[in-house]
Amino acid sequence: MILRHLLNDDPARSPACFALMLAIEQGKVEAWTSHLVIAEAVFVLSNKKTYNLSREEVRDLLLPLIGLPGLRIERKRLFNRVFEIYTSLPLDYIDCYHAALIEQHQKSEIISYNLHFDKIPSVRRIEP
Repeated sequence: MILRHLLNDDPARSPACFALMLAIEQGKVEAWTSHLVIAEAVFVLSNKKTYNLSREEVRDLLLPLIGLPGLRIERKRLFNRVFEIYTSLPLDYIDCYHAALIEQHQKSEIISYNLHFDKIPSVRRIEP
């Protein structure tokens, strides 16, 4: 639904998705989504084989939708930090998500072999 709304690439489905998002924006409808839906949207929008959008373009498309008052997402405020990391460091979206989650929990350590976490100043990577 989010992708059809943003991309307007399906003559039958995109208008319905646009109308639904407009209703959510206007407070006529309340909807719920998950963090995985957002991650999937980031993957599809940024993937070189699909839409190949820049990180900034992905952020600029998704954050306004995430911010809609009628769209319920657990830990909604986390996404501002996720996209801040995502647009400032060359890391996978999921790594950015985990770094932001660690910060939100006021922790600093992650147990991982993933060297990408070493690029995030607020996270200290520890190997098992």
